[in-house]
Amino acid sequence: MKLYSYFRSSASYRVRIALNLKGLPYETVPVHLVDGAQFLDEYRKLNVDALVPSLTLDDSQTTLTQSLAIIEYLEEVHPTPALLPSNALDRAWIRSLVLSIACDIHPLNNLRVLRYLVGDMKLSEDDKNRWYRHWVEQGLASIEQTLATDARCGKFCFGDTPTLADCFLVPQIANAQRMNCDISGLTTLIKINKHCLELDAFTAASPSQQPDAE
Repeated sequence: MKLYSYFRSSASYRVRIALNLKGLPYETVPVHLVDGAQFLDEYRKLNVDALVPSLTLDDSQTTLTQSLAIIEYLEEVHPTPALLPSNALDRAWIRSLVLSIACDIHPLNNLRVLRYLVGDMKLSEDDKNRWYRHWVEQGLASIEQTLATDARCGKFCFGDTPTLADCFLVPQIANAQRMNCDISGLTTLIKINKHCLELDAFTAASPSQQPDAE
């Protein structure tokens, strides 16, 4: 498999974690988002949205896009180790955490949104960063409250083994830290993030370990 990825992309980071947790070999193909490589015709043939990640399967005829769809596909085709529990209610709860990050937090601090705020809306860098921190801090605080008050939370978001939720949480925490968001009060999330980063699957997927890391 080939994973078209950018080292700082949290969506790519999610897929790298899932591939590592499942022990699936893949080749990383860097797509430099800041330099605009995602807009080249060759890449847009794979991903019309000009986003990462994209995962080309071993048959080289099929390319999947959107991190959640990619990971759900991997879960179905390679069910062990499982990233979702067997109970339907628990799976729905984990997906709600995932979607809070993927749909409510991440889109508001995506690179193309930040570029639009500065380029088209003429916001200053300080205002752009204030926008970023507001939505990330607010979103993570909600997830903190959810996890801190639910008995299903253990060393990880759900129990004592990583799930789909951790694949999404860790990259969002990394972005928050890089942008100097105040997460000091999010003790549950900090604890979970620490446990995740003790696992090779997470550390090997981290931005600093990628071939295109700057």
